[in-house]
Amino acid sequence: MTSKITKTQAGFWAACFALLLAVRLCHVKVLWVDEAYGMAAARRILEGTALYRGLWFDKPPLYAWIYLPCWGVEGLPLRLIGAMFALLCCWLAARTATAMFDRREGYAAAALMAFYLCFDHPSAVISLAPDQLLIPFGLGMAWAAAAGQPMLAGAVAAAGLLANAKALLFLPLLILWRPRETARIAGGYLPAAAAVWIAAAGWWEPVWQWGSLYSRESLFGNPWKEGLSRTLNWAGFHAALVILAVCGLVKEQRHRRLLLLWLGMAAIMVLAGFRFFPRYYFLLLPACVVAAARGASVPRRLWTTWLVAAALAVPAVRFGWRHIGTLRREPAALRDLALSEDARDAAKRLALLALPNETLFVWGYRPELNVLARLPGTTRFLDSQPLTGVIADRHLSGTRVSAPELAARSRVELTRARPSFIADGLGPLNPALAITKYADLRAWLSDYEPVAQTRTVLIYRLRGPLAGGQRK
Repeated sequence: MTSKITKTQAGFWAACFALLLAVRLCHVKVLWVDEAYGMAAARRILEGTALYRGLWFDKPPLYAWIYLPCWGVEGLPLRLIGAMFALLCCWLAARTATAMFDRREGYAAAALMAFYLCFDHPSAVISLAPDQLLIPFGLGMAWAAAAGQPMLAGAVAAAGLLANAKALLFLPLLILWRPRETARIAGGYLPAAAAVWIAAAGWWEPVWQWGSLYSRESLFGNPWKEGLSRTLNWAGFHAALVILAVCGLVKEQRHRRLLLLWLGMAAIMVLAGFRFFPRYYFLLLPACVVAAARGASVPRRLWTTWLVAAALAVPAVRFGWRHIGTLRREPAALRDLALSEDARDAAKRLALLALPNETLFVWGYRPELNVLARLPGTTRFLDSQPLTGVIADRHLSGTRVSAPELAARSRVELTRARPSFIADGLGPLNPALAITKYADLRAWLSDYEPVAQTRTVLIYRLRGPLAGGQRK
């Protein structure tokens, strides 16, 4: 009997990994902007730059660290890392549901997690960005709490800060769930939080202060209306998950309070910042998957089963086509990658121009270019957010400055650097924020001359004897 169960388990997990890997291999020849930013930071770390102290990076450190094993290079290793991370999420979902309910619910949770880590918006599901990186910490915290280990749960909750600042809400969630164990939760949380703060030394300004600015300024004139619309869209593509979660909440007695608290806290995380990008909804996925796993084990009528099956077919077809289209490089599937593909063209031009040891600075939020060009950096800045004070998700069309003092101070620092190349990936898209528009950079920029241009990138090269990097 044990051998049969072992074979069943091995087959189940092999099937999960095969699905997760197959979907990610469809993207082996593309680079999404949300993964490129973390990869660009990883490349600078591998060059010997200290995160935060030597590099301005406005996300928690795990976003950069997770790309270190692939050496900050796109391709097969990157997709293997993504598949392994997704498999870890599936395994933790299984352990959490098993601890709370039974083994049957564990299998259901893992299967649902694998499905929704494949059939969602490709830009969100493929990239290992902060919202997705928080999934294993949320599941690990819930697993430890359900297994009666409040100190471990507190430590995991604190470790979640390495992935996403929204992990701050894990502590009140744990305390509300296990109020009698508050002291033990704090006993695990406080030392782990101190260790996180030491590991991420220097992150106060770029992560917390800049993140606060980012969260306070919504992109939408009516964020509540926009949020409702996007949440309904998400619920539509995740209808099977929603139906099963509701069934689980109706039937479940022992853990209903926890699941409702967890869902409510996750909803607050999604709401924070009033942006409602697809990747933000990953914060709902762990609680929904665990609740839905309970619902999947509840006896249902035949029509309900067919309804769930039909609801699963919708995202499988909708997003499955996008994955296959990306693999085949069909124009319709690549429309969200237009800037990335142009960055690839700019990187090829840089490769023809660059000599050994030459360096690159990218103006604009174009992290794909930092990765694809494979040239070392020579400034503290990966992009122009701290130099213009304009937040990345509005800088292609707007000019509102959120941090003028930081921007002015950062531009002074920039003028002390002498990168071999400057790639302005913002000016051709938003001329008002072109690097040539800043009076305090004009004297510095006069040492550079335009040498190449693509549709969205203008490349400058340093004139004179320093133009060859280390050449004298």
